[in-house]
Amino acid sequence: MPSPRSGELLAHTGVRPTTGGAPVPDPAGGPAGAAAVDSARLRRRARLRRRITENLTAYGLLCAALVVFALFSWYPIVRGLLLSFQQVDFVNAATWVGLDNFVRLFDDPLFGVAWRNTLLFTALALLLGFAVPFAVAVLLNELRHARAYFRLVIYLPVMLPPVVTALLWKWFYDPGPGLFNGVLGAVGLPGGQWLDSSSTAMLSLVLVSTWANMGSTTLIYLAALQTIPGDLYEAAELDGAGVWRRLWHVTVPQTRFVLLVLLLLQVVATMQVFTEPYVMTGGGPDDSTVTVLLLLYRYAFVYNDFGMASAMSLLLFVALGVFSACYVRLTKSTD
Repeated sequence: MPSPRSGELLAHTGVRPTTGGAPVPDPAGGPAGAAAVDSARLRRRARLRRRITENLTAYGLLCAALVVFALFSWYPIVRGLLLSFQQVDFVNAATWVGLDNFVRLFDDPLFGVAWRNTLLFTALALLLGFAVPFAVAVLLNELRHARAYFRLVIYLPVMLPPVVTALLWKWFYDPGPGLFNGVLGAVGLPGGQWLDSSSTAMLSLVLVSTWANMGSTTLIYLAALQTIPGDLYEAAELDGAGVWRRLWHVTVPQTRFVLLVLLLLQVVATMQVFTEPYVMTGGGPDDSTVTVLLLLYRYAFVYNDFGMASAMSLLLFVALGVFSACYVRLTKSTD
């Protein structure tokens, strides 16, 4: 039972004596205990203020990014959606016309031609621009020397501006002093009308697009190939697999995810081809290289009909969105 003296000591100093006589501080009473409680409360408040400040800073930076996206990405999408249902020429006041822009689109003979040419370009680009970079990446992966040099050489075309690339290849294709016809003439072969013939113009544009964009795709494939364990190839060789069987049963399955993603991205990109036909052929000859985006450009900046151009862009957006959704759904089980 505590003595009156111990109670007096506890009341004045906040120290509780033990049975052995050594005093210990009482955290619940006295000036020392109150100071400890106040200190802990102040630390909690400081941590709370610091957490609130950090959160406000993070949300402030996030709001800035959201404002930028809203102004330069989301607002144009919404604005384009509204323009597709309006008659707009930026001279007279916009008038609501409903589906009239879409009706006029389907009545335009060039509408079907543009979609057919775009799908043809996409198919040819997949045959060349999807397979060739993968084959080049496989060859680079087998090199033991000068691999960095060849990576640089392959990536160089990507660093050229697209318009410069198109103008350079337009000179290559020139039927007079062009490089290709000059080389053919030097070996006694007849030259070709590369961009002036409707049978070769589209393929010529695909070659330009493949050359200009294969560098980045090749490096992505090469990075994926270098992650494949060498034990798999050694096991395949022990089983008697040749080069083609190792490629089909080891390389392709191990890079399947990268192949599927790049296939989707390439389809979306090639469906929006514009620079090559605009700079090199202008849509000719005989409208054989008129693409969807080139026709959209004509509606907006040649015919001054921004309602039709917006309707065309909305149809392209919906088509690519439906294709992407179906593609992701079909490849979901593969993932």
